Amino acid sequence: MTASSTRRTTAARSRLAAVGAIAVAGTLMLTGCGDQTKDNGSESDTAASAPLADKLPQAIRDKGVIKVGSDIAYAPVEFKDGSGKVVGIDPDLAAAMGKQLGVDFQFENGTFDTLITGLRSKRYDIAMSAMTDTKDRQEGIDSDTGKKVGEGVDFVDYFTAGVSIYTKKGDDQGIKTWSDLCGKKIVLQRGTVSEDLAKAESKKCPSGKKIAIEPFDNDQQAQTRLRAGGADAGSSDFPVAAYAVKTSGGGKDFQLVGEQVEAAPYGIAVAKNQTELRDALKAALDAIIENGEYEKIMKKWGVTEGSIDEATINGGK
Repeated sequence: MTASSTRRTTAARSRLAAVGAIAVAGTLMLTGCGDQTKDNGSESDTAASAPLADKLPQAIRDKGVIKVGSDIAYAPVEFKDGSGKVVGIDPDLAAAMGKQLGVDFQFENGTFDTLITGLRSKRYDIAMSAMTDTKDRQEGIDSDTGKKVGEGVDFVDYFTAGVSIYTKKGDDQGIKTWSDLCGKKIVLQRGTVSEDLAKAESKKCPSGKKIAIEPFDNDQQAQTRLRAGGADAGSSDFPVAAYAVKTSGGGKDFQLVGEQVEAAPYGIAVAKNQTELRDALKAALDAIIENGEYEKIMKKWGVTEGSIDEATINGGK
């Protein structure tokens, strides 16, 4: 996957607008450090083409691949274009970082609320999916129960986004704020900040006017439900909601209502014991911020509002 991703921990924090088509694993020809040395007898070319390669763990350098767990149904952060290629903000950032590190970021599709589990089981090297960096996730706490469910993860923060509400176009049901959802039905993606906010707000509603919450495995399913008239409103991270408003039905299906809330960082999740990989990712992100590639990607997708000036480790609250 705000959902802003705004997507999150075992239960959640969030998961920008423009159409594009860039393949994730496209043109990264820089993975074979050993091969380059073998061909020209020098490591200088490798250092020049992938200046941060030596910061990676040796095992990943040898593979030449970083496996990325991602819910690839969260346009425009990550999704499949008409030809089936994985495109979006996260894939573009990963490709740019891959040039610095000399590896290919290989995106593998998974349900959002299982990505951290997949990271713990070593199915993935990292999770990059509009995942909000939160203290609960860092500490391995289930935000619903408050109980510890795992070791937790570290985050390399790369973007900032909030959560938005959207309705069918021309039919906002009088909804402007989260409190206006009392007595109404909302659709959203399971395990996101949107779900957390809806549950918290419902507890404040008067008796008999609780919020009916219908969660789905992905945001596209929630949009389909709202489009068909099966709910009063939907919620997701601002970039995703804004993209849906702009593109669904040629811009005729949905409208944003109210202001985005709960602005928080998106982070690349890394296992706690993978500090070398974490620090390499931070270095690569700082490098593309400095050389201007980061801002080009933000402009391409129309999400410069969420741009950062420097990568941060575990900046979420």
